[in-house]
Amino acid sequence: MDLKAVRDVSRTISATHLFVYFIPEAREEAAELGVTEYGPAYFAFRSAPMGAVPWQVTLAAFYNFSPRSVRAMAGVWDTATPEQWQAARFAAVGRAMRRVDVHLTADQIAEARSLIDPVVASADYAGKTMAAANASVPLPSDPLVALWQQITVLREWRGDAHFTVLAANGIGPCDCNVLQTATGHFPEAIARATRLWNDEEVAAATARLVARGWLNADGTPTAAGVAAREQIEVETDEHCAALWTPIGDGGVRRLTSLITPIHDAFTAAGTYPFRVEPAGTPPADL
Repeated sequence: MDLKAVRDVSRTISATHLFVYFIPEAREEAAELGVTEYGPAYFAFRSAPMGAVPWQVTLAAFYNFSPRSVRAMAGVWDTATPEQWQAARFAAVGRAMRRVDVHLTADQIAEARSLIDPVVASADYAGKTMAAANASVPLPSDPLVALWQQITVLREWRGDAHFTVLAANGIGPCDCNVLQTATGHFPEAIARATRLWNDEEVAAATARLVARGWLNADGTPTAAGVAAREQIEVETDEHCAALWTPIGDGGVRRLTSLITPIHDAFTAAGTYPFRVEPAGTPPADL
């Protein structure tokens, strides 16, 4: 597999999935289930495919969140069942796609499914907790939402693979957040507000990365740190290459082209507080 094609489709998959975390419809559907705070709703929506697991299981599966952030979801399964949360997530996605007027014809959706379905069906799910959980979710009847769910399976598959690479390189949950923000891959304000690592934990992670030669004492990245962050992405791409062999480089490029209008529609609607590039790196400008 061409690793550039793998990187491009991975970035586009991530960008196409991303809107669910920023749309007002998700907040509205969560409120209908009795949860009005963003954090508990986020964890309930995203971990619902795993079933009514304790918050500690969600923490393990999500890797880069602090325990204090995930602990906030305790009790969400008493408010509504995982199946209700999943149905609400699909309802939010469908409503949002109609609101921003995603331009995909029935033939384009069918073609995208003909490419993505074999990838989902033949994927190796060993060690891929979130991907396996999402692959087990029955697809909704709405064709566009069903395509989005298949996209979600592959977005979580790469995320699971990325966590494997991070762990293999000895980069812990707080450390990866600090490295991600320092190298401009994610806005620090959003990372701090959602992951909830405190100042002491961030300082300790920064010190570990300074000791590795990846950050300067002021928290800015060194050349070695930038190279290390890119190497992590390369190793993740290499891990993902086999995932795409059922459709080959040509199929990967065609799928990338077919699903990009979903992201384009949400970008045009002003969905994101920062710029998201499907085949590039989102800069940390709020």
